[in-house]
Amino acid sequence: MRSHLQNLLAGQSLFLVGGGKMGMALLDGWLAAGLEPSQFLVQDPKPSEALKNSGVALNPDAKSLAAHAPDITILAIKPQFIEAVLPALSLPDGSLVVSLMAGVPLATLSDMLGDKLACIRTMPNTPAAIGKGMTGLYADAQTTPDQRGATEALLQAVGQTVWLDTEAAIDSVTAISGSGPAYIFHMAEAMASAGEQLGLSRDIARQLAEQTLVGAAAMLEQMDTPSAQLRQNVTSPGGTTQAALDVLMADDGLGQLMHRATKAAQARAVALAQIGSDTKKD
Repeated sequence: MRSHLQNLLAGQSLFLVGGGKMGMALLDGWLAAGLEPSQFLVQDPKPSEALKNSGVALNPDAKSLAAHAPDITILAIKPQFIEAVLPALSLPDGSLVVSLMAGVPLATLSDMLGDKLACIRTMPNTPAAIGKGMTGLYADAQTTPDQRGATEALLQAVGQTVWLDTEAAIDSVTAISGSGPAYIFHMAEAMASAGEQLGLSRDIARQLAEQTLVGAAAMLEQMDTPSAQLRQNVTSPGGTTQAALDVLMADDGLGQLMHRATKAAQARAVALAQIGSDTKKD
């Protein structure tokens, strides 16, 4: 049985610019969902063995790119490479560009690629590598409903998606889900370190911390119960969990710390976007 993605993108060609970790995570998800390697061109200066063995066409020259006439171009490169990469791309008018680049506004993409392309800006996160990603999307006014649907299907092949009402909201998405996996990984580190300070061996403390986070995340995913209720369900008044939460939920506790952390991430995302806009004007 053909997948939704197969049906939606049947006969369409895709050009993936950037075959790094995120690019490969997406490509793996798309191929697993039934898209054909023959539908893809991939540009990467140092392709991995996995990319070389994926069956896609690599590093097309201008003639090959023109012949392929990609319907959708996915930009999965680091923002600092845009001036070296984007001006060299020659894409068909009316085709769709999907950007995964943090801090690069749609106005910059339009300036560097031309204003006859439809553009969608996205912010995925690294759990896309295991099909558990979370992606925020924002489309410009030139994007058609079909192009929005195709982009949504592409990103849903590696996780969940949410559409945003404003481009500025991408900066908030970056602060919460884009950077969020690192917060969880650090929490695992902090819990394991605390376990060692309580007298546990390093290996046991790490196993306890990491599996606790894995199990709790699975409960969030599988149970139709808000996180606040799940917290209350495992907290007995006057018990050990309550004693710990009294510290974590204090005025200067985890909530305030997370607010400060995400505000810092959002502010950095806004600053990067401004750098991108200034680059456009140079």
